[in-house]
Amino acid sequence: MLDRYGRSIDYLRLSITDRCNLRCRYCMPEEGVPPLSHGDILSYEELLRVAEAAVALGVRKIRITGGEPLVRKGVTSFIARLAALPGSPEIVLTTNGFLLAPLVSKLREAGLARVNVSLDTLRPERFVAITRRQGLDQVLDGLEAATAAGLTPLKLNMVPIAGVNDDEIADFARLSLARPWQVRFIEYMPVVDDLGYPPEARVPAAQIESILAGLGNLTSIPRADVAGPARLFRYEGAVGSLGIIPAVSHHFCGECNRLRVTADGRVRPCLFSNDEVLLRQSLREGADSDRLQKLLAATVSAKPERHRIGEEDFTPGNRPMHGIGG
Repeated sequence: MLDRYGRSIDYLRLSITDRCNLRCRYCMPEEGVPPLSHGDILSYEELLRVAEAAVALGVRKIRITGGEPLVRKGVTSFIARLAALPGSPEIVLTTNGFLLAPLVSKLREAGLARVNVSLDTLRPERFVAITRRQGLDQVLDGLEAATAAGLTPLKLNMVPIAGVNDDEIADFARLSLARPWQVRFIEYMPVVDDLGYPPEARVPAAQIESILAGLGNLTSIPRADVAGPARLFRYEGAVGSLGIIPAVSHHFCGECNRLRVTADGRVRPCLFSNDEVLLRQSLREGADSDRLQKLLAATVSAKPERHRIGEEDFTPGNRPMHGIGG
């Protein structure tokens, strides 16, 4: 699939739930949010039909997201069905890691290729302050279990927030010295209003890179050798690598290759767009594969050239991150 700007769309982010077992301050309020009803969420059969249509159009990578995808029962069986699709698309998972360790073996056996784990602090008391839950040790156990099981290269995602956890950037960077992880620093994105931190709390990519450079000599890893939005680096002698995702200060829209399907069956052309194409109704009206492919292709055609987050005319969207799938 090519959009109207010539970008090849071969990556599908598939949200399977809006629910989460953490309450991160930049994602949802302490009391949580009213969950979608069972009937509003796409069934695994419906999600599989969407994935089949996407693969037929050229999608080669499917990322399972949430909310927190591991809270949904039957996720390992669903991953096995995705991995068995024609063309054997790469199946990956984004998780907060809280439930990862006991599921690692089953996920690997099901055909999961690798995982991204979101973690914003290495300090137990700060973990509670950010997520409003106990459980840092469980997340760290999940990281080690995933590495031991071969779900690599594991990507560890940290969102630095000024005055909250930006003093841990160096601590996260040092993890790459001895572990085969890609430790990535993602600029804070105020997707909607009324989050736990203001837009001004964003730590710019240039500041992050300056901190990383202060720890040792950074060698740039050429983008030609990797895929994705991160600018990659490595310290001399390090087992792992570092990544900086300048989502706001230097957007990577010109290289965007993805579509997002929400848990309630809407496909979004852009993370920051309020435009959505409703798939759920078509699925439940018996739409065939050709119809689903046309809906996905129409969404690709509607992809904007770029987002405008951080600009004066930017208007926050109407869905928080947990309702989109990241």
